[in-house]
Amino acid sequence: MSNDKENLQNSTNTINPGKVGLRADVTGISGTNDPNHHHDLHDKIQVNYDNITKSPAPDDVFNWQREHIKVDDQSTEGYPLNVIVDPAMREMYQVVHNATLTNVFDRFSEQQPQCRFCVEGLSCQLCANGPCRISSKSPRGVCGVDAHTMVARNFTYRHVTIGTSANIFHAHQAARTLKAAGENPQSGLKIRDVEKLKKYADMLGLNANLPTNELAVQFAQFVIDDIHRPYNEPSKLVEAFAPTKRKELWNKMGLYPGGGYSEVAFSQTKCMTNFNADPVDFLLNCVRLGVANEYQGLFALDILQEILMGTQKITMQKQNMGLLNADMINIITNGHMPLLAHVAIEMASSDEWQEKARQVGANGIQILGHVCEGQQLLNYAGTQGMRAFGGQEGEWLSEEYLLATGVVDLFMFDYNCTVPTLPIYAKRFGTKLVSTHPVIKLQGTETIDFVPEKMNEQAEKVLNMALEAFQKRRSENRKVYIPPYTSECMVGFSTESVREALGGSFDPLIEQIANGNIRGIATIVGCTTARYGQGGSNIFKITKGLIENNILVLSGGCTSSVMEYTGLAHPSAADEAGEGLKAVCKQLGIPPVLSYGACVDIGKMTHTAMELADALNVDTDKLPLVIGAPEYLEQKAVADACTAIALGWLVHVAPVPSVTGSDVVVKTLTETTESLGLGKLMVELDAEKTIQIYVDHIEKKRKELGI
Repeated sequence: MSNDKENLQNSTNTINPGKVGLRADVTGISGTNDPNHHHDLHDKIQVNYDNITKSPAPDDVFNWQREHIKVDDQSTEGYPLNVIVDPAMREMYQVVHNATLTNVFDRFSEQQPQCRFCVEGLSCQLCANGPCRISSKSPRGVCGVDAHTMVARNFTYRHVTIGTSANIFHAHQAARTLKAAGENPQSGLKIRDVEKLKKYADMLGLNANLPTNELAVQFAQFVIDDIHRPYNEPSKLVEAFAPTKRKELWNKMGLYPGGGYSEVAFSQTKCMTNFNADPVDFLLNCVRLGVANEYQGLFALDILQEILMGTQKITMQKQNMGLLNADMINIITNGHMPLLAHVAIEMASSDEWQEKARQVGANGIQILGHVCEGQQLLNYAGTQGMRAFGGQEGEWLSEEYLLATGVVDLFMFDYNCTVPTLPIYAKRFGTKLVSTHPVIKLQGTETIDFVPEKMNEQAEKVLNMALEAFQKRRSENRKVYIPPYTSECMVGFSTESVREALGGSFDPLIEQIANGNIRGIATIVGCTTARYGQGGSNIFKITKGLIENNILVLSGGCTSSVMEYTGLAHPSAADEAGEGLKAVCKQLGIPPVLSYGACVDIGKMTHTAMELADALNVDTDKLPLVIGAPEYLEQKAVADACTAIALGWLVHVAPVPSVTGSDVVVKTLTETTESLGLGKLMVELDAEKTIQIYVDHIEKKRKELGI
């Protein structure tokens, strides 16, 4: 073990991407990601899989990770190996960096120092008089906008409207698919959870006794119609699914939304130059968008996808790059909307397609999920037992490194978290890229127009592409390398599966919270970032500290990958928890971190919280609960934070959002909203301080509840 630590320390010292801007990045010379402009990648980029410091042996990795995070190193020295705790990514980063291939961690170093005005939200490019920057010398933009409005408007326009529209768009696509499944049962996806369809259709006032296919069409159309409702007509999805006490507050404050698409349009219109100049109004509008984001976005799409792919089921699954197999056809499905992927997995699981794989020289065909798409596939009952499902690969930071293994034959991707450099990697390492939705296109890459009525046909096309790509890989006899790391993890947690595991009621969980064995609940959700002190390590540090303080953790998003590759999602991690939480986990045979799956499954977490509040007969803001996004990345995470504020919760985010240029905005988000009965934002970068803030807040809520 000491040799492993010494070798890793040596590698951290010798690889110094902090100076990477001075080196020749051969993939950056042309200034484009278009693969057609990179004609000689194989000659220019010499890949050496041997000249790296290997991560500790698989049996020693978890011990090494725990020793590694004890060193409080937030600096640029030794970055990024001082923050990467995924053993597979550590190895592949070195391969890619040594080959002078552009990659996410080196690009972060190249961007330093970053613009202070943008970091603080004090820059604007909305009109032709700009770009404007606010400073002590020029306290207003050309139009006259002050710092407070500029920051609030940027927060609304650049973050919350985009994030909300993305989640609602996802729900809309899932509704399209359910409607197609009802109208054309042979189109691809099946209706796997009929009882869930009936339950939520009844809540919407539909006739749950209708034939299943007819009910599916009506339910899907109801969701579509509500999403398209005018902003001035109250949402019926919010009316059906939101807590009564919260709805009363939202109505009183003018935060009750109409149709999601119209809400986004209304909000973006307010962001136009010389329109709204009230910073507090902008921020309250963000909370209103947060309500739409939950009930017309996250929660709606969770219901729709589970009806189609099966509600989560608690089981053991596997994760990380070691699941790749050089002798098999390896397909990676990436993104957040696993609709076509689910059909492809079911098709590839057939004897017919496994035989087709053998006929081209492979031992079989497997489809592995990546980022949140993989987390969903890992959790859905309808996928877990399928023959061709190979498991989950990792977080978004590992994307380029995954292709660099050389064994990914086809990389299919949809809706969000597919990085623009992949065409270069695909050309160098022989991967076939294909977009499965026109909302996302990469240069020089084929796109399939997502048509729910033709998913069987489209899945067959994708599988044939993979067969051809494997044959090409074999004919070229390329050198490949698969980091030998996999983690076994317990997954499939949701409102329904947790309640079922507790015997059909949340009373046993409430009893454990009341008697103090479980002090409270923290959701650790969202992304990972390439920033100093983050890269997955911040998530790991915080989660370890929380479970040691008897706080049960729910994970969703790329954070789930961190929990999995560090062993925190395995039942044996109960030994690392405080005595109270440890006893509960041992009794139930569960880990102290419950993986709810993807970032979009935050909608399921809020559902669990709402049911707990109902069982306690309190409003959601009274719960001993903290929402944490310790490495939030993009716009959806900010929209989700606004959802949490709407529901009355403390929301921790790191890194610092681009709002610090306005004391009015900061005070509104961190103080004023709470005084109005809403939640509030909290920013903290230090892991130890973050843990204490979570603990203190949960203890405060326990005291208010009298427990």
